Amino acid sequence: MAESNRIENKRELTDNLEKEVIAFLNYREGGVIYIGIEDKTGKIYGVQNADELQLKIKDRIKNNISPSTMGLFDIILEVHKKKDVIKITVASGSEKPYHLTAKGMSPKGCFIRVGSASEPMSSKMIEELFSKRVRNSIGTIKSRNQSLTFEQLQIYYNATGFKLSEQFARNLELLTEDGNFNYAAYLLADVNGLSIKIAKYSGTNRVNLIENEEFGYCSIVKATKTVLEKLKVENKTFTRITSTIREEHKLLNPVAVREAVVNAIVHNNYFNEVPPKFELFDDRLEITSAGGLPPEFTKEEFFMGYSVPQNKELMRIFRDINMVEQLGSGVPRILEHYPKSIYQFSQNFIKVVLPFTEGYAHATEQATEQASGQAIGQAERILIFCAYPRTNKEIMEHLGVRHREHFRNTLLLPLISEGEILLTIPDKPSSPKQKYVTNSNWQKGKL
Repeated sequence: MAESNRIENKRELTDNLEKEVIAFLNYREGGVIYIGIEDKTGKIYGVQNADELQLKIKDRIKNNISPSTMGLFDIILEVHKKKDVIKITVASGSEKPYHLTAKGMSPKGCFIRVGSASEPMSSKMIEELFSKRVRNSIGTIKSRNQSLTFEQLQIYYNATGFKLSEQFARNLELLTEDGNFNYAAYLLADVNGLSIKIAKYSGTNRVNLIENEEFGYCSIVKATKTVLEKLKVENKTFTRITSTIREEHKLLNPVAVREAVVNAIVHNNYFNEVPPKFELFDDRLEITSAGGLPPEFTKEEFFMGYSVPQNKELMRIFRDINMVEQLGSGVPRILEHYPKSIYQFSQNFIKVVLPFTEGYAHATEQATEQASGQAIGQAERILIFCAYPRTNKEIMEHLGVRHREHFRNTLLLPLISEGEILLTIPDKPSSPKQKYVTNSNWQKGKL
């Protein structure tokens, strides 16, 4: 939590808050501001009246900065050393340069992060950023239909304890500058032309389509929840048998599936009216969303969770109804369960390929017997092969296994925990010289 190009610490709320927020909005990676931490020493002082302070911060960011910051910041309360600390997460905005409303788009109103400081922007930098500003968004495009209703959206807000007022369309920025419903409103309305499909194939290619369900023509929130429910049904429980135990797991990690689905829908590029696509194969789930990485945004920044919301209006609403947690948390949550290689990037699309869990079979009698024989066979092959000390690589090559994480979690670690495989360097489990050898008691039982 030391100050850096992405972290700003403040002992207390000051008049410079908007300046720091603007600097992160204009910075390509965004950043985080902590209130209640000394900037130079990092000492935690905490804050008083945290709830009141959060509301004050929200109002200042919303009312004192232009263009609109809706959907571009999060304010949460954290506890550090038993003291309340306010964390403000700021995403990089797409309508740069952001500025103090009272000062306008000038060096006195525009700031950017330079190292661990927020510096005024030069007139040349302001002009360059303005020339690259994204002017078309679902917030500025007029809805083709102006006779929109929002009963479904009202229900979802009610479920979270909030009620939409008569001014909800303006408060949620669902209107264009001239007061018409925008495209964000169209997507959130009870009836629209958006259709999201889930296709299911027999096999590992698109030759044999066996099911094609369509979810849509309703509020995008309702469509998202319906897609999640459908995939929840498809995400069956599978069973894996080791040499001594039986384990049950899901075909896909539920947290990763949820995050991937919501990310695809919230960040999809809807300008060409191409919705996200969901496809189930015998060995994987593919999720494809329209739109590549934001300009000048690298894959490394994407994987680190730096957030550049493509549709900030949708992001705001999905956060309000608790379908999105913190800004930038989706991708890191997915990467807790899958490698970066599941992502495929092109100029116009981002695809996420979630492989089905290896080594599991349907929990039916027949499949369980097959899985049992396969798992026990692999375990016994390891135990026989490791009669002499072997390395990780040697064991994997012997089995013909390529996926290191799968091998470690589903084969090697269970044998170690059961005491059937021993480490040659037990006090240094991660040693590069580590080898594995079969427990002599198991070997005696086989002789």
